[in-house]
Amino acid sequence: MIGTASREAQQEFTEFASVITPRLFRSALLLCGDWHLAEDLVQTTLAKLYVAWPRVRKADSWEAYARGTLTKTFLSHRRVRRNSEMPTEVVTDPGTSGRDSDLRMDLFAALASLDKDDRSIVVLRYWEDQSVAETSRQTGLSEAAVRTKSSRAMAKLRDISAPRQEATS
Repeated sequence: MIGTASREAQQEFTEFASVITPRLFRSALLLCGDWHLAEDLVQTTLAKLYVAWPRVRKADSWEAYARGTLTKTFLSHRRVRRNSEMPTEVVTDPGTSGRDSDLRMDLFAALASLDKDDRSIVVLRYWEDQSVAETSRQTGLSEAAVRTKSSRAMAKLRDISAPRQEATS
């Protein structure tokens, strides 16, 4: 809607959202019983309504459309999350101990030292295991530029990590 819709439509959505948000929140809270999840559901619903605003404007009842969207969002969330998180008394984080966490922190620090283009290329090529062509498409750079930047970035990462490896040996 941004850039293509009229200011009138944006103003209309803003007014509708400010009126419907408390009602949607109450409904979401009743659906899920969790304050924070209800807020997330309402936010997601408003985002969906914003994107679909041209269709919503044509609906007989904007509120009914919004409530239907909220319900579908809730049901979708329930399907996606039904087997994931389980509350526990004790929270453990097995990934934060020992040498692995030190190496991970070193990797993040080394990646942070690269400029954003080089970092994105390294992550796409070596972390996400994408081809040069896919990386080129996603970054908007030529394949030759991707290969060159990739090579230089990896050399820089090796230079950065060499003193750290000697120190841990």
